[in-house]
Amino acid sequence: MAKAENRYSVLIEKIFFDRYFEGAKELEFARQDIEESASELKIGLPKNLGDVLYSFRFRTALPDNIENTQPEGMEWVIELAGRAVYRFRLVKINRILPRSDLITINIPDATPEIIRAYALDDEQALLAIVRYNRLIDTFLGLTTYSLQNHLRTTVKGIGQIEIDELYVGLDKHGCQYVIPVQAKGGKDQIGIVQTTQDIRFVEEKFTGMRCRAIAAQFMSDKIVALFELTLLEDEIKVVEERHYKLVPANKIDQNAIRNYRL
Repeated sequence: MAKAENRYSVLIEKIFFDRYFEGAKELEFARQDIEESASELKIGLPKNLGDVLYSFRFRTALPDNIENTQPEGMEWVIELAGRAVYRFRLVKINRILPRSDLITINIPDATPEIIRAYALDDEQALLAIVRYNRLIDTFLGLTTYSLQNHLRTTVKGIGQIEIDELYVGLDKHGCQYVIPVQAKGGKDQIGIVQTTQDIRFVEEKFTGMRCRAIAAQFMSDKIVALFELTLLEDEIKVVEERHYKLVPANKIDQNAIRNYRL
């Protein structure tokens, strides 16, 4: 993962080492500690204070000095621990990357050209491609409907979270499902933090309904990797993974279609 810009790194190091002790597994801090530490270090903060933590939670690696305290096979993650409260927590190294040996499935591209022209970033483009091509339906074998994207809500014991997109779906028996989807660009990695948040949200808000957590990731050559994920003993497990390439309908090989049937 790429390293964050230097001022964020210096700030997060101070917050971490002000609390760290040998053998620590969890270190809690509050949002106001970010402002206080920045003031002590005379570091200017962005207008969106949450961007400091968001960078390390989802986009970039923690500074080397923090990573050097990690026991073998473990890594520090930053979790929400309540309203405006966070914690560093040691977890097993557990990131999901697309398999390189998996077959690519070609499907007709139904993405409107105007959507491709005006997509603002990788995440927005990916969510739109998944939605317009009904890839969640294809992947899960369900009929699904996009309920809301960039859903901001709260979860007990975690605090405020944002779900990239939330679907609901049903199968041929009429059983209903709640499907949180997280979208990752090519360089981002699927980690335990967002997957945990998504699953805990469904457990709290949709009691008794089955959660099928999905991650979508751009790969090279316009391939979309879809994963169904679950949590088992604090680790992400892949239930299923498929790779889809969107191509013009007249470019799909009929022999490949026959092979798909088999």
